[in-house]
Parts: sequence; C-alpha cells; structure tokens
Amino acid sequence: MANRSNQQNLDKKMEYTPSTERYSKMRYNRCGWSGVLLPAISLGLWHNFGSVDDFETGRSIIRRAFDRGITHFDLANNYGPAAGTAEENFGKIMKLDFTGNLRDELIISSKAGYYMWPGPYGEWGSRKYLLSSLDQSLKRMQLDYVDIFYSHRPDPETPLEETMMALDTAVRSGKALYAGISNYKVPEAKRAIEILKQLGTPCLIHQPKYSMFERWVEDTSQPGNHSLLDVLEQNGVGCIPFSPLAQGMLTNKYLKGIPADSRAAKSHGFLKMSEITEERLLQIRALNEIAEQRNQSLAQMALAWLLKDKRITSVLIGASSVAQLEDNLDCLENPLFTVGRIAPGRSNIKRLKRAAIALSGKFEAVVRHYSSFDPHQL
Repeated sequence: MANRSNQQNLDKKMEYTPSTERYSKMRYNRCGWSGVLLPAISLGLWHNFGSVDDFETGRSIIRRAFDRGITHFDLANNYGPAAGTAEENFGKIMKLDFTGNLRDELIISSKAGYYMWPGPYGEWGSRKYLLSSLDQSLKRMQLDYVDIFYSHRPDPETPLEETMMALDTAVRSGKALYAGISNYKVPEAKRAIEILKQLGTPCLIHQPKYSMFERWVEDTSQPGNHSLLDVLEQNGVGCIPFSPLAQGMLTNKYLKGIPADSRAAKSHGFLKMSEITEERLLQIRALNEIAEQRNQSLAQMALAWLLKDKRITSVLIGASSVAQLEDNLDCLENPLFTVGRIAPGRSNIKRLKRAAIALSGKFEAVVRHYSSFDPHQL
C-alpha cells in the first residue's frame, strides 16, 4: 500500500499540462497525397524507452517533444529492450499525461516484421503474425487503435499479397487508420504500393534507413532507373527516414573517440564498436567542420540536410535526454542550404574535399549539397 501511495503522489507531483504554444514553431508537411500532416521532426522510441531505461527520463522526453510540436511517435512491437517494453512504457505515459482528447492530437505508429515470440508465427510477414502482433501492441499501449501500422520488413517466404492484405484488414477493422511499409527496396516497394492501391487502402508512408552515411534510397541503378525516393514521389507515398544520425555517428559524441555511455559501448546497442573506425572518425570530424561553418551542430546539419528534399515528409529522431531532443529540434532554425554559407578559402576548400571523401561523392556534389558554396568561386 505504501509503495502504491508513493507512486500516486509522484504521478500527481509530475502532472502535465501541454504548452499552449506547441504548434507555433513546428513545421508540418503533407504525407504524400494523403490528408495527413506530419511534423518535420518525429520521435522514434527504438532506443531509450525500454525496461532497461529510466522511465521518468523517457516520460520527460515525450512531454517536451509534444510541447515543441512533435505529434508523431513511432514504435514497433520489438522495441525495448526487452522487446515490447517500449510500447508498455509508452502506454503508461499515455495514461498518465495524454488523457482526454489529447490522443486525437497524436499520430502513433507501430510495426511488425522482426522476431517477437518463439515458434513459426512470431516474425516475418504472415497474416497471422501481423494481425496477432497488432492486437498485442494495442494491449501493451492501452490503445484502441494506432494511426499507422507498418510491415516492418518484406518477407521473402510469404506472398506479398498476403502481407498487404493483412495491412488492409488492420485498417478496415479500425485497429489502424493507415498502412505503411518499412525497409522495402524498390521492387518490393513498388509492388506493395500497387497491391495496397488495388485493395483500396493506399500506402501512406515508407520508413527507410537514410542518412548522410546511408544513401541507398537515392540509388537510380534500379529497374527503370528510379530510386526509392522517385517511386514514392510518383505514387504519392510519404517518406520518413529512420537512423538519420547513423546511430549517433553524425553527432558530436564520437568526435574524440567512443565514450563509455554511447550506443557503440552498450552491449545491447545496434551500433558496434567495430563500425567506429579511424576512417569513419575522420569523416565525422570533416563533416563537423562544415556544420560549424553553418553555425550548427553536426546533428542539426545532418537532419537539415535530409529535410531539404521535399520528398521527405518527416525525419525520425531518437533522444536519450531532453537536452538532446532540444538540440535536434533546433535544426529547424537553419534549414536552408544556399550559396554563400561557407566563405571561400584554402582551409574551407580542404574541409569540403574531406567531406567529399567522407561521403564517397564528387567534390562538386558535396559543395552543392552540404555547403552550397558556389563551385565557380573556386
């Protein structure tokens, strides 16, 4: 009884009233051809919201995100760790802080596709797995519906029609409002979009991995010479990249090596120490110098760079603290890449060339995309 009373007192002490200015500064973009507007920056709960993390820290991040105009919170059945606990914690936060009609101001998404429970029905893309997983996600989050339900990855052993029909069923049942796909390459994405259109449940959005270091979505060496971004634009499908900071590599965290509290240092993290090579560190430092010339942090520049493409609806960020969240959101204060951002000079030209090497791109292209310094001035 004492523990329950103490928790009730803590919850009351931390009562939350959303900021009345929450929609005044955030930019909202239309998602493809739909009626949905998403914030330019959305919050993903892939990391930092599981059972191994501090609940009150996660709660503070979500509340501050909403106060800054973030209306979209992205989850998946297996987010944690442990798997499922991010949804459980999010559900608790919803019950504590987002009561009444506040649910109607949010876009909440979940996904199914990766391993979740043992046996033949606990992963991939079967109708049984996707719809069972959605039911479990709704119970964990204590919600009647999610706004977007994704197929988290294509299943090479299940007919794509079956997977898309499961998404269609989720929408028609009222347990999801929209259907989405994630991690689908161009051929699978085109076919999935076609099937959903035929079913009468258009694909709302695609969630690919995309950052300055991961740029496969731009690749036009696909059948028909169309990149994934081209396919999405042609079919009126939104795009919301995940891992825009390359698991934290495109931040100031690794400028001097691998800190003890970083993702690369955690045993349960997806970023491995082996990925932080000396070559990669040189690339990160070169890009950081460009960001400094723009009066931005490296993270802010990396996010702004993605958002400069009008085909990008929103960018999914993660955050381990309110301070990190605030820093990332400030990328919206300098979103433009225009001529003259970097003054000419030998030292700046060297920075640009190092950035070109960092991104395996041509010098002129890096000048145009990262600094927007006029190459004719060289």
